[in-house]
Amino acid sequence: MPEITADWTPTQDEFDAFAAVSGDDNPIHVDPAFSASTGFGRTVSHGMLIYSKLWGLVMKTRPETRQIRQEMMFPNPCFTNEKITLRITGEMPGTIAMVAVRGDGGQVFVGEAEVA
Repeated sequence: MPEITADWTPTQDEFDAFAAVSGDDNPIHVDPAFSASTGFGRTVSHGMLIYSKLWGLVMKTRPETRQIRQEMMFPNPCFTNEKITLRITGEMPGTIAMVAVRGDGGQVFVGEAEVA
């Protein structure tokens, strides 16, 4: 399978909408004033929002794909208005690698999924 890539610049509106859908309204995701007082200095994406963006790329390319298992880590924060490159490599069916990287090279998501 060729590499699948896309750029995404997350917005506060996306963080807020994901919080409404998921029920995870932790202020680190949805309250810019609160987040400014933390070590992050601004709101941080939900990890599963990043995964949803990556999985959306899979579905766009291969809508018949089913996920069997997944593993993921979030080594660095993903902030609003900071461009992220989403990348998927590997064979479908099989195991695919998924990564999301900030412009400074910091990985905000590293994972893999076994798909059928």
